[in-house]
Amino acid sequence: MTDTARHLAQLRKSYERAELSETHSHADPLKQFELWLEEAIRAEVPEPNAMTLATVGADLRPSTRVVLIKGYDARGIVWYTNYLSRKGQELAGNPYAALQFHWVELERVVRIEGVVEKVSAEESDAYFHSRPLDSRIGAWASPQSEVIPDRSVLVTAAARYGAKFLLNPPRPPHWGGYRLKPDQWQFWQGRKSRLHDRLRYRLANGAWVRERLAP
Repeated sequence: MTDTARHLAQLRKSYERAELSETHSHADPLKQFELWLEEAIRAEVPEPNAMTLATVGADLRPSTRVVLIKGYDARGIVWYTNYLSRKGQELAGNPYAALQFHWVELERVVRIEGVVEKVSAEESDAYFHSRPLDSRIGAWASPQSEVIPDRSVLVTAAARYGAKFLLNPPRPPHWGGYRLKPDQWQFWQGRKSRLHDRLRYRLANGAWVRERLAP
């Protein structure tokens, strides 16, 4: 065993920042999420909008990647990406996915599961045109998830599309938003002695059922 491996086995952290109880949490998981997200933003944790997206392909192999939340409401959680990417292809074949936020500094995790659908073309257009010009060109230039020989492919493509579209690139037909419609949420708050607080909200007959899980 290497020194690094031995060191990993000895790493310990005592979670003592906060608690999460049934009486002091919202009955609506979206409101509880909004509260924690606002606290993460106010605390200036690094990239509070970053979330891990997990999908499963036709070969039943799961895959994860980090994406950025760009909106949320009663309909669900929204992010934007290339529809032809690996995640896009996997969602086309299996629309069920999971999201996870990990706000390390606050000792909190939020997990969200549900079915995914594309947002409307109008929503995708509006968000695309709000992005910086370089990002809009990048959406055209990158054949996301495909094998490329080197970085020059991207640089050359960006220059080509920049010259073609100038200041007004349209939204690529292969790029747009997804919305995960939650049917289950979990909120995890680290606690001392590994007796963490863990609340699950699950949708049953159109209503949210809140219950505590063992950590």
